Amino acid sequence: MPELPEVEVIRRDLEKDVVGRKIKDVEVLAMRPVRRHRQRKQFVDPLVGAKIKSVERRGKYLVLGLDTGNALVIHLGMSGQLRRAKSAKEKRLKHTHVIIRFTQGGELRFVDPRTFGEMFVTAPDELESEVPELAHLGFDPLESAVSVDRFAALLRQRSVKLKTLLMDQKFVAGIGNIYSDEILFQAGLRFDRLSDSLSPQEVRRLYRAIIEVLQDAVKYRGSTLPDEGFVDLQGRPGEYQEHHQVYGREGEPCPRTKRPIRRQRFGNRSTFFSESQV
Repeated sequence: MPELPEVEVIRRDLEKDVVGRKIKDVEVLAMRPVRRHRQRKQFVDPLVGAKIKSVERRGKYLVLGLDTGNALVIHLGMSGQLRRAKSAKEKRLKHTHVIIRFTQGGELRFVDPRTFGEMFVTAPDELESEVPELAHLGFDPLESAVSVDRFAALLRQRSVKLKTLLMDQKFVAGIGNIYSDEILFQAGLRFDRLSDSLSPQEVRRLYRAIIEVLQDAVKYRGSTLPDEGFVDLQGRPGEYQEHHQVYGREGEPCPRTKRPIRRQRFGNRSTFFSESQV
């Protein structure tokens, strides 16, 4: 599933590419991605004729503000992609489910092989009732990072294993399996350390690692794994997977100890770590 860096890459691409464009028409080829609407018409009609004014990110959700006062909300799910096409003549990818055409030309296409992603139109003040989890999101490391002191207080309030906590969207928004492993390696902390067991120095290391890893991941335009297929708006893969220190590198030498990186099942997921983490 795309995590915060990948969704932020798409947000920035959309902000440059579609803000100011007017929607000419919308074609829905499959209903599952627009399943919150009972009929195609309920999804299409509020979009046709609207101009995109802004693109925001709420955790892993994209929110496109429209000049009508409505918002187009997009969640990429497990395998969703947003792809730009210069014209209708460009070949459609398999699993293209929604096509948005602009009066200025070109299309925005929603592609999703596994169909867990979705698109829907809502009023901004109804967004949290549509997606209740958004009302309880933790701090956003790229948008509204808390102070180190506040971060330490939040850690002390919980007695939870660190990887579990980092992936808890109510604690911090947008972190999943890949970046939790990378963050914990950079911080030098094991995935199963309890959050209330950290020294002040370890708290600062963890806080710094969260910010730096996610910023670097956005800088390198996200991680593209062979089985996930994340690409940007133009179909280009990310490059941050080339900079992963531990994730997906079982058996390779640890950058610190040169001993093999280990993999262990944790919470029904593969967790990658080094013996340098304590």
